[in-house]
Amino acid sequence: MGHILTPTERANIQIALAEAFVDSTVDYASIAERIRGYDPKDVEEILYSEVAPVCFSNLETPAPPVWSGFKDEWLLEEIAKELKAREHSWFRRRFDQLKVAWLRYSYGYIWKELMKFHRFQ
Repeated sequence: MGHILTPTERANIQIALAEAFVDSTVDYASIAERIRGYDPKDVEEILYSEVAPVCFSNLETPAPPVWSGFKDEWLLEEIAKELKAREHSWFRRRFDQLKVAWLRYSYGYIWKELMKFHRFQ
């Protein structure tokens, strides 16, 4: 049986992965280093099922030229809201399954970039 992530570990992974959704140069090596040691399957699931649904729109809309990223507290609250909405609605769970499939397709390059620095274990 694998390691079960603590809430703090999960939050740290979420915060690190959110940096892939900034509209400036992404330091994939730095993100990979921050998520090192965690099961890649867990990390990939967190990326596309938790972080991407909250952060992807940042890459889809014009933004000011200088932007420092997502605020940790806001990010974690938004992810919690998304997960709670899924938990309480059959329709939302089904809709989000489609959304996550689209996010994996549209932002698959993020995982590919992280895997170039694969040092998870």
